[in-house]
This record gives sequence, structure tokens and C-alpha cells, in this order.
Amino acid sequence: MPSSLQRPDERPAATRLGQLQVRIEALIERLRPWRWLWPPVAFGAGLGSFFLVERQQWLGGLLALGMLAAWLLLLFESLIGRLLDRRGYPTLPHAATLFIAQMIHQETLFFSLPFLLATTVWSSGQALFTLLLIGLAVFSIVDPLYYRVANRYRWLYLIFHAQCVFLVVLVTLPVMLQLTTGQSLKLALAAMLLFSLPSLLHLTAQQPGRRWLMMLALLPLLAGLAWMGRIWVPPANLWLGSAALSPAFDEEARSPQGELRLTPEALAGKGLYAFTAIRAPRGLKEEVFHVWRHDGEEIDRITLNIEGGREAGYRAWSHKQNFPGDPAGRWRIDVMTDSGQRIGVLRFRVADGEDASLADGRELLIGLEGLRRLVPGRHTDE
Repeated sequence: MPSSLQRPDERPAATRLGQLQVRIEALIERLRPWRWLWPPVAFGAGLGSFFLVERQQWLGGLLALGMLAAWLLLLFESLIGRLLDRRGYPTLPHAATLFIAQMIHQETLFFSLPFLLATTVWSSGQALFTLLLIGLAVFSIVDPLYYRVANRYRWLYLIFHAQCVFLVVLVTLPVMLQLTTGQSLKLALAAMLLFSLPSLLHLTAQQPGRRWLMMLALLPLLAGLAWMGRIWVPPANLWLGSAALSPAFDEEARSPQGELRLTPEALAGKGLYAFTAIRAPRGLKEEVFHVWRHDGEEIDRITLNIEGGREAGYRAWSHKQNFPGDPAGRWRIDVMTDSGQRIGVLRFRVADGEDASLADGRELLIGLEGLRRLVPGRHTDE
């Protein structure tokens, strides 16, 4: 803007913004040699939040809040930059803003990684989702690849950005706002779809006449695929700490009892208890299900209401007595959220003789629960 058209109060403001820009660019140049430290720091913050979410929930929430604040900065940076540019004020160069975006993407991915590693059921399709997350984390630290995609394949870079938005909402909201896993998943999917719009606009840029028609067709398709794929998304703040099968149960002590060889005759006489200790952040209330499946077919679905914050996990159980006339075969008990995400799975085989599984009431530690119990000061008794 020519100086004759500038108001007197615009010169000092432009000068101050220019000085701030110089300081930010200088800070970025100082940070560049040390950028390799950022991913392990972010991973450590996520690991700390995961371990401290029950003992020191305020600290876990503070770490999550810091990551969310960084995302708000990234989201508004583009808008603020455009407003400043329209008014003739200086803005950060593209290289500087891309560097900041890369740091926030790395923070998101490496912060989320411990939550996903701990809650993934590795014998299910969730393993593909978590492996994808690991691949995105590696992509974010390989500078030549990251900057090549950001500069040349903008639509692909925006898809990557939308996936990071999905993760930050999925992981942080249950910790900060005590939302259920289903509520957080729906908000994360909505945020991902919203931030997928720029990518769709880039993809349809060569079709100006049919652009909005294509958008109207692609958005519902994308939303449907995202919702269908929710079962592959680990419940980032719920996980199975231990599980057991038993012929009896002490409800007062909430402890599985007894031992039984799972033959058809034994099940017909005593039935079977499925016990699960489900870990969740303090204050979180969640509805989960024990889904009993026989040779892959759903036979029964039992509703359980859990509350988070218990040291040994919320000790929930279901008792199945009405087995089919011929119960022989492979059985699976899926521990599911109300949104269809799998928390864990128990498997057993019903057969004659020694081929049958043994339900001995022993609580088996699952996933990282054994590692968590090594943390000083933790107690496993309720």
C-alpha cells in the first residue's frame, strides 16, 4: 500500500509486526539444528500423559492442552496471515510457516503414538491403523519427503493434515473433557471431514463446471467410508488391563474363581464367566459390551457400564448360561464400545477332552498393563 494512503497508526503497527517476524525467523533458524529432538520430546510427553492420566490427571490434561493450543495456533496462522497480507502488513515466509506446521504435525503424531500402541488390538484390523500412524510419523521426520509432498502434492499434504486433526481430537478430548469414546470418535471424524475440504477443492480444481457437484458426491462417500472404518480405530483412552475366564465368580471381591475344562457338558451345567478389567481415564463413564461369538457368528451381546479411574481398572464381568445345543467350536468374546470400537478380545475353544480350553480364573495381563504396574507408587489392589 502506498505511504500516502496509509493511516498514521499503520506505520508503527507494520514496524512492530516486521520486528516480530524477524525475531520469529531468527528463532526458527536457531531451532533448525535441534529439530531432531522434537519427535522424542513429543513421544515422551504422550507417554507421560498416558502413564499419568490416572495418577495425575491434571498433568495429563495439561500436556494434552498444550498440544491442542499448538494446533489452534497452526489453524489460525493461515487465516491471520491472509488478513495481514490484505492489509499490507508483513507475513512469515512460506518456509517458516511450513517448518512450524511440521513441528506441530510431529508433536501430534508422536504424542498420540503411545495411546494408540497401548490400546490397539493387534490381532485385528486396528493394527493397520496404528501401522499407518507409525508410517505418518516417519513421513513427518523425513524432511526431503515431507517438503516435497507439501510443495508439490498439496492435496495429499492436506489429507495428511486432516488425519493429524483426527488424531488430536481423538486423543485429547476424552482426557480434557471426559467425553465418551464414541463422542470423541464422532467429533474427530467430523473434524477430519471438515479439514478434508481443502484437499477435495484441490482435487476438483480442474473441473470448475462440475466442482460443487463432485464435492456433494464425494463428501457423503468419504463420510460413509470413515464411519464404516471406525472399527479399525483403537479406542485411544480405553484398554483391557487383564482378563479371565472362570466357572464361578466372587461378586463381592469382583474376582474370578474356580477351574473348568470347557467341554459341551461342563458349559451346559455351569455356564461361563468372562471377566475384564477395563482401564479408562478418571471420571470417564462408558457403556461397553461383551459380544459372544461362536465360529464368527454373534450369539449374545451383554451391556456393561464402566467408570474410569480405578487403579486396577474397572472390573466388569458377564455370565453366559444359555449356550447353543452344540457349543463345540471356536468362541470369541469381543469387548466393544458403543461406537463399535474393539477394546480387547478373549478366545476359547469348546471341545471334548484335552482339546477344550481351560477356564482357570487366572487374570492375564494384557498389552502394556504389566509395564504400567512397574511404575513406582502404583498399587494393583482396589
